[in-house]
Amino acid sequence: MRKHLLLQKAFSELRNSVYKDGALDLRTKELISIAASVLMRCERCTQIHAQRAKKLGATDEMIAEAVNCAMFVAAGSQLSWSDVI
Repeated sequence: MRKHLLLQKAFSELRNSVYKDGALDLRTKELISIAASVLMRCERCTQIHAQRAKKLGATDEMIAEAVNCAMFVAAGSQLSWSDVI
């Protein structure tokens, strides 16, 4: 099997092991994934996870709050730079 096919298979298996009901439900996991995608600056990832979250009952307001949380973390991570000067 070609290397890229092995990688795709491994990624698919990882996805299947993460995105299943557990201590967190699937909708919560997708909302977390939206925030992580924003922080990783992956627009396509954000779109995919937002679509999945909506299919699981997330509202636009829930998605917006997940994005707001990511923005807050990103902004807070930069505060220490004010100590550089």
